[in-house]
Amino acid sequence: MTVPRTAGAPARPPGPPSLRTAVRDPYPLYRTLRTHYPLVYDEPFGAWLLSRYDDVRAALADPRLVAVTGDGHPAAPEAGRLLDRALRGPALAALTAAVERSAHVLARRLAAREDADLVTEFCDWLPTATAVAALGLPYEETARVHRWCRTGLGRSGGGRPELGAFLRPLTARRRAHPGGDLLSVLCTARSDGGPLSDDTVTGLVGTLLGATGENTARALASFLANLLDHPRQLDVLRARPDLAPGAWAESLRRDPPLHIVLRRAVAPVGAIPAGATVACLLGAAGRDPERFTDPDRYDAFRTDPGPLAQGTGPGALPARLTAEHGLRALLTALPGLRRAPGARQLPDDLVRRSPRTLRVQT
Repeated sequence: MTVPRTAGAPARPPGPPSLRTAVRDPYPLYRTLRTHYPLVYDEPFGAWLLSRYDDVRAALADPRLVAVTGDGHPAAPEAGRLLDRALRGPALAALTAAVERSAHVLARRLAAREDADLVTEFCDWLPTATAVAALGLPYEETARVHRWCRTGLGRSGGGRPELGAFLRPLTARRRAHPGGDLLSVLCTARSDGGPLSDDTVTGLVGTLLGATGENTARALASFLANLLDHPRQLDVLRARPDLAPGAWAESLRRDPPLHIVLRRAVAPVGAIPAGATVACLLGAAGRDPERFTDPDRYDAFRTDPGPLAQGTGPGALPARLTAEHGLRALLTALPGLRRAPGARQLPDDLVRRSPRTLRVQT
């Protein structure tokens, strides 16, 4: 990663701004940061800010800047690698079938209704229902799994003793009689020549639930909102569902569920000292006019929404499958789906931004 250059930039406004000052509408601040303060220490926020696309992309790939969890501890990259290896072959087929089945069940429940809130009645529940089906967990435990997905599971996904106690008998049965579900794949996987321990399996399940829970629900809500706000683009996707992956990537570019990704410097990086926290502003990078033409516009058919839009880590693939099959299920069950008239509630969270409600007529 190279330190951003400011040569040739317009004169700076007096004093660097802080993320603490922009909660409801951060985009004017993002423009100021990209133009005048591409690398700046935000003292109230306690982090160095990166806002330009190229700088954010470089920082996320820089080995000197390591991922941290929500509690500020370094994240365990091995968990992501193990899950990436697990989500292949039969496990991927099981996950895909689970997403498709869960999406159609939830969409059909709305078919007899005249109106609905897609956030609370579809987006919030689809990732949970998918996780329950893909892992082969008891259906009657869906509400408890939903709570874990929404509230998090602590450091590296394994911080909840409750989850370990819940999984212990299920893990024992899968080790003795494995099936085709994802939990069986994890229970029979091997690392360093031996099977994964129960604690490791619990941590991986927790990581997956966290990665495919709230963030996926928020991203799905923004995706559906963008398409409903552009009915002509939605009509094209009705006829061409194969274009859904690009439309999903474009929504992640324009409206990522997480606007800020934190990194910890384990060595100096230019002006950034070792030990410092770096805030990679995905919300600013995705709308960088130096990288994207007309960056504030949603274009489901944009030819290059950028690699950042695709997402990384164990939640990227399940999230994409959730979006594609979720959209297809809604359009199949609700052919007249459209935005309901009325005022719209704006997001009020700087870090996690998505529609709080999405009222539709079916």
